[in-house]
Amino acid sequence: MDDIARFPPLITPFRLREREDAFQAALAGAGATGEAHRGAGSLFYVGRFELIEFAIVLEPEEPLWLARKIFFAGMNALAEALSVLSPPEKPITIRYPGSLYFDGALVGGGRLGHPPGADEQTPPEWLVFGAMVRAGGVRELGVGLAPEITTLDDEGFDDWNPPQFAASFSRHFLVEVDSWHERGFSGIGPRYLSFLERNEAKGRRGIDENGDLLLRGEGGEVQDRQKLIPTLARPEWFDPLLNEPRG
Repeated sequence: MDDIARFPPLITPFRLREREDAFQAALAGAGATGEAHRGAGSLFYVGRFELIEFAIVLEPEEPLWLARKIFFAGMNALAEALSVLSPPEKPITIRYPGSLYFDGALVGGGRLGHPPGADEQTPPEWLVFGAMVRAGGVRELGVGLAPEITTLDDEGFDDWNPPQFAASFSRHFLVEVDSWHERGFSGIGPRYLSFLERNEAKGRRGIDENGDLLLRGEGGEVQDRQKLIPTLARPEWFDPLLNEPRG
C-alpha cells in the first residue's frame, strides 16, 4: 500500500524531501494563490528517520479568537496517534498548551500558524496545525539526552514510520473536527484536559472561551490563568534554532 492510500478521505498528503520543513511548507501553500495554493485538508509530512514532522491546513468558519481553539483538537489527535503505538502502562500527557510528554519525558509538541496580522474578530483565511515527534533513538549511539527528554525508539516503540503516524493523526483529527461541528468545543475541551499533566495546584481546570487555561476554586472563582496566545507564539517545547523539539 502506498503512502496516499493510508490517508483518510478529505486529507490530501504531500510528502516532502527529508530536510524540508513541513510547517513552513504548509504556511506557504495555505497563503499561496493559483496552482500553488493548498487548501483545507492539505497535509505536508517529512520522512526523516529521527523525527516525525507534519502540518495540516485548515480553513475555519469561526473568527480567529474562537477558531484558534482547534489547536486543542490537534493536540488531542496527536496524543491519540501516539497512544496507538504506546505501551498501555506508560502515560501520555500534555503540558499546556502544546508540549507532548511520554512517561514524563518530552517527546514533541504542536504549534499553530495563521496569516500575519489576521483580525481576531474575523474568520482567518487559513490556519495551520503543525506537529513534531522525536522518533529516532540516540542513546544507543552514545549521545546523551537529559532525563526529561526522550524519543520513540528509546522508549521501545518499534512500529512507527512518518506516513503511517501522520495518517493516524489525520484519522483522529477528523474525528475531532466532526465533534467540533456537532457539539462545539464541549466535546474537545474535556478530552484535552484529561491529557494535561497533573500538578500540585488545587482547583478545577477549564478552558476559557479564548483558549486560556483557567484554574478555578471551589466557588468557581478564577485563581490562575495561563494565556494561550503568548505561549503559542513561543512554544516551550520547540527549539527555533534547530527547528526541532528542544533537547
